[in-house]
Amino acid sequence: MMPKLMIQSKLDSFPGWQGRLQLAYRHRQHNTQLICNQGTAPLKVQRSFYPEDLAICHNTILHTAGGIVGGDKLQIDIDLQSQSRAVITTAAAGKVYGSNGTPATQSIVHNIGENACLEWLPQENIIFDKAIFHQQLRVNLAPTGSWLGWEIDRFGRTARGEKFRHGEWKSVTEVYRDGRPIWIDRQVLSGDEMVDSPHSLAGHSIVGSLAWIGTAVSKDLVIEARDLFDGEPIKMGVTRLTEGLLCRYRGDSTTEVRQWFTAVWHLLRHSFLDSPSINLRVWQ
Repeated sequence: MMPKLMIQSKLDSFPGWQGRLQLAYRHRQHNTQLICNQGTAPLKVQRSFYPEDLAICHNTILHTAGGIVGGDKLQIDIDLQSQSRAVITTAAAGKVYGSNGTPATQSIVHNIGENACLEWLPQENIIFDKAIFHQQLRVNLAPTGSWLGWEIDRFGRTARGEKFRHGEWKSVTEVYRDGRPIWIDRQVLSGDEMVDSPHSLAGHSIVGSLAWIGTAVSKDLVIEARDLFDGEPIKMGVTRLTEGLLCRYRGDSTTEVRQWFTAVWHLLRHSFLDSPSINLRVWQ
């Protein structure tokens, strides 16, 4: 077995992946098809499948390297033409390894056409101690397009007793409707006193955000989304956005946050997308 120090040395000397994935979807004759699939290592996508209806294309993104290291630069571009619908997840939890000082970056762009909808549901990220990770997600919506997305991040390998004491995590999400900003969310976490600060993790290890941007929601739906959470109310929050809904989580259980986000996702599907509840098979 290769010694741990030798493995870390190899990671530190690795120049980093320059990976890119481009996906494009078209709707024709009640069928959403993946018409463009171009990827460079370590990013690729599994074949399309249709567990619900031919109108909704499901895809799973793979990161074949097994994790993100300092120096990696990843780009994912997803385009949905008018009327198309896609549900996209990832094959496993993402891992962001500790860095020797060089940041890893990930840039994602979602372009969503008229009456199109993207449900972006990646599995959680595990941010190792000493990781430096900067990510940006931009969503460009046509006037009648809609988007639902979530992000779940675990800071430190808590099963090993590790906390995120060193490093930096930055996450920026920007949603525009026809070029006009709808929701801008910027988060920064430095692995020092911020881990225990009541204004940051407050000693917890997991944060999560779910956003729906499509149309205004009622106060009753906000209350219903809150009631779906089966845990301590202090761990969560639900607010209305200008054209949607925002759910936040801060706690210590991936299972807890995923179950709640899935329940809210099903609620939003029923309320706005005329779609039944479904559990993605890759999550099983």
